[in-house]
Amino acid sequence: MPIRFLLAVGLALAFLPASCGGDDGGKAGRQPAPLAGRLPAANDVIKLTSPKFKAGGTIPELYTCDGVDVPPPLTWKHVPKVARSLALVMVEQDAGDGGKSIVRWTRHDIDPKLGAIDEGYIGKTAYNGPCPPSGDDPHHYVFAVYALKGPSRLDADASPPEVIDKIQKLAEARGTLEATYARAPGQQ
Repeated sequence: MPIRFLLAVGLALAFLPASCGGDDGGKAGRQPAPLAGRLPAANDVIKLTSPKFKAGGTIPELYTCDGVDVPPPLTWKHVPKVARSLALVMVEQDAGDGGKSIVRWTRHDIDPKLGAIDEGYIGKTAYNGPCPPSGDDPHHYVFAVYALKGPSRLDADASPPEVIDKIQKLAEARGTLEATYARAPGQQ
């Protein structure tokens, strides 16, 4: 068997969630948090893309609880020169009762000179990838990158509400990428 296949299987088993569905994405530890209102507003001048899926497309299974559940690679350009740090947020727009939004992943204090993150970029913050209830209509996920006018000065394990609050205070610009994911009926 090719070594890449064996490595992928090994990674999948190492990161395989104990369970899927619901709001926790099957992860212990860092849990998704409700989003009060909408994503923080900012000038939409940053172009955010992924080499693995298109805007409005489907997030590949690899980046969900049905796969390895690691963050997808993301690329961005047109970050304003005033940016002193970047923050990333992934929100599930139609999770929970009544279509409420939850924050599934955050990263902050990213060097603004970076133009991308690689597949699996986690750092110290857990990634809770897409994991909607089996049989639901596709859920909508928004990845957002924010250019901040200063460092967040947050701890590495800051909660999603803390990161969102800091983004609201420091955001100069943003870029968003929306995609969907659905799980087949009976998928566990």
